[in-house]
Amino acid sequence: MKGKFLLTASLVSLSLCSAAQNARTYAITGKSNNNFLWADIKQIDMATGKVVKTLFESDKTPFKVKSLDNTADKVQVANPTGYGVAACAIDERHGRLYFAPMHFSDIRYLDLDKDDANFTVVKKNIIPLAQGNVYQSEENHITRMVIAADGYGYALTNDANHLIRFTTGKRPVVEDLGALIDAEENKGISIHNKCTSWGGDMLADAFGKLVIISANHNVYSVDVKTKVATHTGVITGLPGNYSTNGAVVDNEGNVIVSSANVFEGLYRVNFKDLKAEKVASTEKAFNASDLANSNMLLQAEKDAASKFNIPNTVMPDLAADGDAAVFPNPATGNQFNVRFNGQKAGRYTIMFTDLAGRTLLTKVVAVVSPVQIENVRLTNKTARGTYLVKVVDENKQLAFSERVVLQ
Repeated sequence: MKGKFLLTASLVSLSLCSAAQNARTYAITGKSNNNFLWADIKQIDMATGKVVKTLFESDKTPFKVKSLDNTADKVQVANPTGYGVAACAIDERHGRLYFAPMHFSDIRYLDLDKDDANFTVVKKNIIPLAQGNVYQSEENHITRMVIAADGYGYALTNDANHLIRFTTGKRPVVEDLGALIDAEENKGISIHNKCTSWGGDMLADAFGKLVIISANHNVYSVDVKTKVATHTGVITGLPGNYSTNGAVVDNEGNVIVSSANVFEGLYRVNFKDLKAEKVASTEKAFNASDLANSNMLLQAEKDAASKFNIPNTVMPDLAADGDAAVFPNPATGNQFNVRFNGQKAGRYTIMFTDLAGRTLLTKVVAVVSPVQIENVRLTNKTARGTYLVKVVDENKQLAFSERVVLQ
């Protein structure tokens, strides 16, 4: 059971350049002899699957441990990674790899800036143990963790009934925010379901949301403020026995996933269509229960929106009758037209965004006619709903915006 649940878009079409993300990537791995004790910490090259450096081996590396909350382990274990780790997150600012050992609802970290293996226990027993128990039950294992765009660390239990938030400063604050809530449009696929949604990993996007990839390949987007988890799709193209236990964002904005259960190497997932392909490697494959780096999803889209200095808020409709407009509205067939009546000649950028301000598509057009219409085509993956069309001129000034409904 432990092995299973460790187990325990194109939407984006950018004509803008963005600074590439390039971060150190870490993996929690098992042993090469097929020992499924995921307790070793290694730095890896996610592009090749090569192990760059071994930071901690559970059965070899000397270590030191200190505690910030002045507690001692009730159950003595041989090493700080205990009986295995299924959740970790990188804090680049402080040079720390945060993690949660299985069977315990603890937050700990490894100091990455020291040559020796120095571990710190931030807080123990975040989730109270049942009376008489010394271990957490399986549903309370922390199996997902990330440092989000807001600077907080977030961790999630298998059953998604405990979303834990923690700070990373000198005086850390750890709090249990409670259970995630299934979005109404999830069509019966629940973030709490053991078969579909336990285990896996958690990513952060640049706009402040969390993205959960379950061990069974299901993907959810989580609004931290409302704690609503929206099912956004299923990863395809993976081997049938490949559980998605670890996930990070590569330098091009794709998702790299690992499996704890099979030695099949890493897979690269296109976040636009959730299709996976094997990462080509000549290195010896390892299994990994979790991956961590500081790259964020949708960073290029965030950079593009910032480049035009447009706030991530819902703007009022500025287009007036007889001037620039979006039609037909509601739009059908995943396409619509933008009319540039009354606009000066020049280069304009059409930005198609969601109501949170995330740019999903951009198109640069040259307006040369006083009566000009441009067609915008979306992919069939674009969900029905209300979006914004923003048009900015070559001086990055907002020319007009209008809501459009896809049906």
